[in-house]
Amino acid sequence: DAITYNAAISACEKGGQWAKALGLLTEMAARHVELGTITYNAAVSACEKGSEWAKAFSLLTEMAARHVELNTITYNAAASACEKGGEWFL
Repeated sequence: DAITYNAAISACEKGGQWAKALGLLTEMAARHVELGTITYNAAVSACEKGSEWAKAFSLLTEMAARHVELNTITYNAAASACEKGGEWFL
């Protein structure tokens, strides 16, 4: 369920495994598990930890398209990912 996936994605973030985190996000969608703000925040944070600014920014776009609420945590993680990637012009 969503709680288990969220925990796994958060563990990926803490372990620096951004690609695995995104894989779990894809798996959730394929299994029709709800992708909520907490889920996306964990995935954006995983990308931030991996300096994957483009992936983090892509997740923000996806959240908006799916009408998932973006919050302060979302924006802070995305901004940090851009900072780490040297992408201030976004």
